[in-house]
Amino acid sequence: MQWRGRRQSSNIEDRRGSGGGFGRRGGGLRLPIRAGGGGTIGFIIVALVLWLGFGINPLQLLGMADGGGGGVQTSQSSGPGVAGTADETDDFVATVLADTEDVWSQRFREAGETYPAPTLVLFTNRVNSACGIAGAATGPFYCPSDSKLYIDLGFFDQLRNQLGAPGDFAQAYVIAHEVGHHIQNLTGVLPKFHQARARMSEAEANAMSVRVELQADCYAGIWANGSKQAGYLEPGDIDEALNAAQQIGDDTLQKRSQGTVVPDSFTHGTSQQRQTWFRRGFESGDFGACDTLSGAI
Repeated sequence: MQWRGRRQSSNIEDRRGSGGGFGRRGGGLRLPIRAGGGGTIGFIIVALVLWLGFGINPLQLLGMADGGGGGVQTSQSSGPGVAGTADETDDFVATVLADTEDVWSQRFREAGETYPAPTLVLFTNRVNSACGIAGAATGPFYCPSDSKLYIDLGFFDQLRNQLGAPGDFAQAYVIAHEVGHHIQNLTGVLPKFHQARARMSEAEANAMSVRVELQADCYAGIWANGSKQAGYLEPGDIDEALNAAQQIGDDTLQKRSQGTVVPDSFTHGTSQQRQTWFRRGFESGDFGACDTLSGAI
């Protein structure tokens, strides 16, 4: 992915540092890191799957297992699929976020609307959001209550080394997927789902969660389509995203962690479903092509 030297989003809040507080860059909204810069994987992330796959105590996700020590210690990412520095990773994330802003601003503008961009919060170990306290082991997530995306960049190491999904575009797909949940929040999909979930059985809630997550994958595909139109894609980028979708499918994660597959427990969709809906968004670039909420998936 061609990302260096392009506009970086300023809608980033850096809370990295001990205890999940404001971190090494002083906190607050992040200005472009380098001179020349421009101005539940999902919110319903599968904590149980990560527990089964990596032996993580779910209580650690809430900072409760050791009196608030803050979950699993994760290292800083070594770079977005390249031999780069931590600053390069920061720049990469800010550039991808800027790309999502450009793509979705255009889509909303075409519909006669204004796109309110989300804020991306960088944290280490644990973070306090409007949706509660989360540990790094939770993975990237979107909180609809404050319209913010949260990510510990150490997750990129897990994506590459533990989940078998290397490459900068695999990491960009993760960010674009979370932005997809922001789109769902703006369009009313997430609020309706969270209201309806209280009246659903566990199996029904899981099935609806799958549809919500697949739509976010499709929206990530729309972003990838916009990146292609802008000339930012490089050979192999889409393959990296599709491989990431393959590696984080519910069936693949369950086979890896427990050797068996329990479809009723799926919350994000199978590997094939995740690839199919990402590809559908990418090939069409059409918001209307992402209706996962009705019909077969």
